[in-house]
Amino acid sequence: MGSIGVLMLIPMNTYLEQELQKRYNLFKLWTAPQKPQFIKEHANSIRAVVGNAGAGADAELIEALPRLEIVSSFSVGVDKIDLAKCREKGIRVTNTPDVLTEDVADLAIGLMLAVLRRLCESDRYVRSGKWKKGDYKLTTKFSGKTVGIIGLGRIGMAVAKRAEAFNCPICYYSRTEKSDTKYKYYPSVVELASNCQILVVACPLTEETRHIVNREVLNALGPKGVLINIGRGPHVDEPELVSALVEGRLGGAGLDVYEHEPEVPEELFGLENVVLLPHVGSGTVETRKVMADLVLGNLEAHFSNKPLLTPLV
Repeated sequence: MGSIGVLMLIPMNTYLEQELQKRYNLFKLWTAPQKPQFIKEHANSIRAVVGNAGAGADAELIEALPRLEIVSSFSVGVDKIDLAKCREKGIRVTNTPDVLTEDVADLAIGLMLAVLRRLCESDRYVRSGKWKKGDYKLTTKFSGKTVGIIGLGRIGMAVAKRAEAFNCPICYYSRTEKSDTKYKYYPSVVELASNCQILVVACPLTEETRHIVNREVLNALGPKGVLINIGRGPHVDEPELVSALVEGRLGGAGLDVYEHEPEVPEELFGLENVVLLPHVGSGTVETRKVMADLVLGNLEAHFSNKPLLTPLV
């Protein structure tokens, strides 16, 4: 398969990059000073594109690659891929579901604890020597808080199971009520936010879920409520989130994703009730290795005329 051209859009994983280099004729788009010219020069050699949640294959790229057969994403999210265009042209699409579920759910619980128990600020309190001058202030209990989840898919369900271990009542919103769960269902996000103390965003990003957390939802969650976003940044109307936190209309937030990554609103930097992470939900050595192997496995299956491991299109 060494002659097969694979276009990797951005640097994302050293192991994945090295394995692609060994197995294929790898083109690294980020190394090109003039990306459009680079794509034009190599268009007839490229049969696969490898991207991630931040960089996918849009209609322009797809049209520029006449021999493109498959887009394999090193992520669960595929909103950066023009799926309709791929279907139109018969281009296969794969992602890496399931394998990162546990890590993302673990991180969601970590963010809840970090926000409510002020773990990051407590750490700074010790490091700065302030503890010698007096005890740290009291924080807020996590156990027993009602957790509302937007999107009760693989990750949402994994978050729910973990939160249950802390004796947290679980409720959720999704497009349709799940018949196979005991959790309380609310038919709108506003109703969900009104009836929980911690609101977790864990749904896929689509046009329907873009800004699913808006001003009305944030106001319903209220000054004692906490928002946890381990989904995608555009799920949340970010200016409204910032104003709700700054004005005290929202109690706190734990964020792993942002609307314009890697840009993060600077107004959040000085807030003690906000924990900010650099989109590391699946960022463990173990999981990223499995994700990379899944990308490689899908490419190998495709070019060997075998069934794809995780087909989307």
